[in-house]
Parts: sequence; structure tokens; C-alpha cells
Amino acid sequence: MDAQTDDRTRNHVIDPSTQVAHDSHDELHQGAVVMPIYQNSLFTFATYEEFDRASTDVSDSCVYTRGNNPTVRQLEMRLAALQGGEKARCFASGMAAISTAILANVRAGDHIICIDQVYGPTRELLTNFLTRYGVETTFVDGASLEAIQAAIRANTKLVYLESPTTMTFQLQDLSACARLVKSIGAVTMIDNTWATPCLQNPFEHGIDFVLHSMSKYIGGHSDIIGGVLIGSAENINRINASEYLLLGGIMTPHSASLAMRGLRTLPLRLEKQEQSGLTVARHLESLPFVRKVNHPGLASHPQHELARRQMSGSSSLFSFETDLPAEEMKAWADRLEYFRIGVSWGGHESLVTVGRLGPGYESVPGSLVRLYVGLEKPQVLIEDIEQASAKLPVEKTDK
Repeated sequence: MDAQTDDRTRNHVIDPSTQVAHDSHDELHQGAVVMPIYQNSLFTFATYEEFDRASTDVSDSCVYTRGNNPTVRQLEMRLAALQGGEKARCFASGMAAISTAILANVRAGDHIICIDQVYGPTRELLTNFLTRYGVETTFVDGASLEAIQAAIRANTKLVYLESPTTMTFQLQDLSACARLVKSIGAVTMIDNTWATPCLQNPFEHGIDFVLHSMSKYIGGHSDIIGGVLIGSAENINRINASEYLLLGGIMTPHSASLAMRGLRTLPLRLEKQEQSGLTVARHLESLPFVRKVNHPGLASHPQHELARRQMSGSSSLFSFETDLPAEEMKAWADRLEYFRIGVSWGGHESLVTVGRLGPGYESVPGSLVRLYVGLEKPQVLIEDIEQASAKLPVEKTDK
């Protein structure tokens, strides 16, 4: 199985739908079409020589599940192949993957550059945790390569990206960022959760590390928490031997099995959700109370051409801005019947949250509404939006 999966890693140009759906006959597990769950904590050996050999190869041998487990390792190989990386490590959560990856690449006295619209807990890690240990972070406008360049210091070791961001859906030019960061000898890292491995391959643009929250599209069923870090074998082995083993934020075999189940249908779900999301987003652009729709797949998005260059499609999480206050839009969300109120996304159910406008809009009245379009029929969702909007002011917003 390992050789088979290694072949997949080398030949990741296979279309994603075939790649995730097709496996060769599994002689090791009696022809099982689903990888068994190795629900055990340790692995024993017939001889001490075998034990010693395995103990000197902790990156690839199964000795103790805190290091390696066959079920988790199978998922890691599949994710590395799908993303086009050499190796992957799975974690108990997206934040476990993010924290481990960042801690592995900085030391006291180092400097990080991070986009200012980064995922909230990541920002908290950088501002409230790493500062205790002498690591400074500068937050910049990710849409501006000049802003990133201006923030560079002699001790800059890491540039952290998230493209698109998941509130206002801003992109970064990945190729330009990678070239700039390589020129100063620093490392690039990107949260690629929105695009998934199917729609964006940051490695093709020169990015060093790719992260995903598997709780979102990869899991696809709103029933697991997990994260993955993907990169070169050299980089992942280095992290495995230190931060991964010491911090212990490992994925369980059961979660890995559920993630592999979700992976099977990821391309099919994304294909439907891309079209459904765009249908709903285009309808929102026509509504009088909507000032702006933030969706990279729309021609109205200011970075639409960049999105077309570095992504092969779009997923179904987006937001819109309105002049109406948050309390009024929360009441609007309460009237929705097919959008449930919740913070995550990537599953079968459509979701809504209401909050303040993003950075730079602190003095602007209004609110930001984030929608996630699940697997429901888009016309049903549009009708739901229409009925919930009936009580809103009808004056046309200046767009």
C-alpha cells in the first residue's frame, strides 16, 4: 500500500475525483475497500533487532500511536498526494497543526509577517502567546506585496498567508510572495482551507508549507476535528522529530478514518457547492440591502483575475456587506429556515453568522454577514433569503 500511495504522490496530476475514489486491491488487508482503523496505542515486534530498526526511523515506523499509526499514516499519504506535496502530518485540530508548524519555524528573537485578515485564533497565537517568548509579528495588508516587503526585517523568518481569507475573502499573490520571501531566506506558510487541495496548489507557486483544517471541506460531514500540515519530506521529518512528538497534538485513528471517508467525495461536493455558492452569491448582488458581496468567483471581486490565475475554482463560503446594523441582520438570520447559525463550515448544512465589518471599516456603519452554502438546492436557499429579507428596509444601498 505504501508503494502504491508513493506512486500517487509522484503522479499527483491524476484528476482529483479519480485519485480520491480509486485504490488498487489491498492485499495487506484482505481486499478491504476501506482502510481498517488501527485502534491501538502501541505496536510490538518479533525481534529486538526489528524494534531497534523501527525506533531509529520514527518518521515512518509504527512504534507508538503518538508517533505513527497506520490509519493516520494512510490519510497523510493521501492528503500529501492530493495536495501535491511530498509528506504530511495530521493533527488533532487545525490549530494544533498551525501552532506546531509556526513553533517549529521560529525561535526567540525572530520576526513573523502575517496578513491582517488571518483566522482569529492564529492571530491570537501570534499576538498573545508567541510574544511571551520573544517572537514578534507584524500584521500587513495581504493584498499588497509592497506592504509585505516593507515589513521585512533582518530577523524575519516566516511569512504566514491565508488565501482567500475567510471573512472578507481577500487573496494574496502566492507566486510573488514566495519569490520575495525566498529572496530573504525565510519560510512561507499558507492556510489553504477555503480552496482545499482540489482548487489551489500553493506548492506550484513556491510556498513551503500548506495547512488545512480538516474539520471543514475535507471531513465534509461536520463530525470530526482535525488539521494537516503538508510540505517537503525534509521539512515534515524535521517537525516530526521535534515539535510533533513533543507537543502531542495527534489525530486519532477514528478521526483519520472519518476524514478518509470525507475525502472520497470531496471533488464531487466541491463541484456542486461551487455552482450553488455562485448562484446564491449572484442573487445577493441584486438585493437592495446588500452593498457588496465578497466572493472571489464573482467578476465583481477586485481580485477576480488573480483568483482565476492561482485557483481552479471556488468553494461556497463567502460574505456580504450591508449598511444595516448587526442587530437587524441577526434578526434576519433568525428568520432563515435553511441556514443554521454556526461558526464552522464545509459540511452538508448551510450556515450563517453576522458580525462587524472587517479591518479598515471600523468607522463605517453596517455589518458583515458570512454565508456557507451546503448541499441544499440553491433555489431553496434563495427563496429562504427572500422570505427572511421581506421585513428589511427596501431602499437601494449605494454600491
